[in-house]
Amino acid sequence: MKLKEFAKHLDLSPTTVSRALSGYPEVRESTRKRVADAALRLGYRPNINAVRLVTGRVGAIGILMERGREVNFAEFLSGMGERLDGEDIDILVSPIAEHDAKEEMQLFSRLVESRRVDAFIVNAPRPNDERIALLHKLGMPFLVHGRSETDVPYAWLDIDNEGAIKRATAHLLDLGHTRIAMINGRPGVTFSLHRDKGYRDALVERGLQFDPRLVAHGSFTDEVGFRFARSFLEQSPRPTALVAGSMMTALGVYSAARSLGLVVGKDISVIAHDDVFPYLNADNMAPSLSTTRSSMRAAGKRSAEMVLQLLSGKPPTEIQELWPVELILRESTGPVSRGEGR
Repeated sequence: MKLKEFAKHLDLSPTTVSRALSGYPEVRESTRKRVADAALRLGYRPNINAVRLVTGRVGAIGILMERGREVNFAEFLSGMGERLDGEDIDILVSPIAEHDAKEEMQLFSRLVESRRVDAFIVNAPRPNDERIALLHKLGMPFLVHGRSETDVPYAWLDIDNEGAIKRATAHLLDLGHTRIAMINGRPGVTFSLHRDKGYRDALVERGLQFDPRLVAHGSFTDEVGFRFARSFLEQSPRPTALVAGSMMTALGVYSAARSLGLVVGKDISVIAHDDVFPYLNADNMAPSLSTTRSSMRAAGKRSAEMVLQLLSGKPPTEIQELWPVELILRESTGPVSRGEGR
């Protein structure tokens, strides 16, 4: 059945039918439901190219992916794919060089000008993120996965990174640890700044001074985790506990501890943030790893839903969510022993 035939069957114009099926807010809810029910009953599936001509949409959401982060990125994309299944909306992934802000800006501008996407998802925002200002200026709908301090009104989804690391650090303090190291994410991005603040606030509330020698920033890889953990553990006195920014970082921390003859959970306590990747399970590590936890796949799925809300006309300031983070205690954290850290 063609669009004109389907519209005639409903005694509606083809434009109204296309807009109803695309979720445009100017179409009454009763009309949208009537069109959707009829499409399901009659087995009507619109020609995508025809719908795009009528609605002016191209049926794609754009997202930029830094090279080297493909493994972590896959879970977020999987979540997006789950939500967009059946929506006739594609995901356009554009790879970019790591830490190349200029390339990002140029690519955003080119994709907007070529009208290849209907909206963007912006990842790893910075406090005053010029990408947000650019997309706002260009009139392109976008969602930020994370938060920024810009004055531009924007939609966002974030987890409580500050609260997560504060709780993790406080737990270690409760166990008697006072020399607590942290391997955080890249410097300058908002989530790393929030985690820094949570770590510092937990120390200050217990009357402890922040020691910059116990904090390092870098990419979330096992190699980086090993290198930083090894440097911490070779200090004198060494830290008795360590907060790792990711599960991959924690793998490096475990290796560094073993290389120095230290037992995780006894000689050194470790707690990490878990994005819930299927290939790396905290329960299966030896010893099992205490974590703060928030699913990257769930974030991808919800982000896609929020972008659909944007495209349906919902104001960006009404599409903002901060997710709490679980704290799950396992075998890798234990009380500090007398004489540890010397």
